[in-house]
Amino acid sequence: MAAPAPWPYPRWIAHRGAGKLAPENTLAAFRLGAAHGYRMFECDAKLSADGVPFLLHDDTLQRTSNGQGIAGEQPWAALSQLDAGRWHSRAWAGEPLPTLANVIGFCLANACLLNIEIKPTPGLEHATGLAVAREAQRLWPANAAAATPLLTSFRPESLAGAREGADDLPRGLLLDSLWAGWLEAAVSLDCRAIVCHHRLWDATTVAAVQSLGLRTLSYTVNDEAVALRLLALGVDGIITDALDRFAPGE
Repeated sequence: MAAPAPWPYPRWIAHRGAGKLAPENTLAAFRLGAAHGYRMFECDAKLSADGVPFLLHDDTLQRTSNGQGIAGEQPWAALSQLDAGRWHSRAWAGEPLPTLANVIGFCLANACLLNIEIKPTPGLEHATGLAVAREAQRLWPANAAAATPLLTSFRPESLAGAREGADDLPRGLLLDSLWAGWLEAAVSLDCRAIVCHHRLWDATTVAAVQSLGLRTLSYTVNDEAVALRLLALGVDGIITDALDRFAPGE
């Protein structure tokens, strides 16, 4: 069994800032997540039409903003004017989309850690991984109190771009199924972690990943019984929406 490299991240990770308690992927969500005691946050990053890395999960704007159409086809000047809070509730009306730089600034100011999921507009997988990694490396000082961001993606092409952009930033392969060659792909991309849907983790998959010295993370865990099962398996990270039910601890 390969010895795992040191892992500087806490076990509990707040999904999209504050799960479902605030508008996802906004600074408001990060602030609320920090108020619940979370020290590490997951978020989604993609590129505007003019190459600005910003936070958004979907390819399109309409679910989580008052915008329309494909987000990656619009310039940041237009995206920055959208309301990304009112869809959630009136209390968050007017909350803007943040840039990746905004979120990194928050994390550095508050000694928080960050898992950036590279969420490319279709056709921009490599370019998005490259740009997000370079931006994260540029903005996150090597001597910061918090460890450098963990970069993850479902798309191997994005992880290849991230490796090209900032090879020293740790990477993780996201999986919603165990497709043929998934573990070999993670190794070939020099990943430090596998991030699976919680149903995919069992004693066999955990052992296979750990035998190669890789870390095991799970998404999106909102049920206590599921969390207890994963903890018994010895997973290294649990990404959750349920910030009001799970105390993050260490």
